[in-house]
Amino acid sequence: MKDFNEEDAKEELEKGYSKAKTILEDKDKTERFLQRLENKLKMIPAAGNVLSMIPTLISLVRSYSKGEYKDIPLGTIVAIVSALIYWLSPVDAIPDIIPGFGYIDDMAVIGVCLKLVKSDVDEYQKWREENKKIINA
Repeated sequence: MKDFNEEDAKEELEKGYSKAKTILEDKDKTERFLQRLENKLKMIPAAGNVLSMIPTLISLVRSYSKGEYKDIPLGTIVAIVSALIYWLSPVDAIPDIIPGFGYIDDMAVIGVCLKLVKSDVDEYQKWREENKKIINA
């Protein structure tokens, strides 16, 4: 089995940029994609720190797609969708069906993405919390 390092993860992330842009161009495609992600997440027993951010990333993309949250660079959205495409794919550098190892590459790609977009995700989380307070008031 090939070692999967941060450089490999970054390369895989960048490979998905054009597909991510295609998904983002169509709201229905975006929603179906996000639903598939949520379904896959339900099947993973323990997500760990990196994968535990996936629901937030899904929420961010959904809010962006619906036009609720636009205060974010397009490059950030493309990077997030690209990382989620990689995570959703069962056939990647280390196949997901390999027990104990199948998600190592997925976590690496999500981790590299989060390094690149952390401040934007943090800003989204603040926005989401502020809007929850407004809605619940």
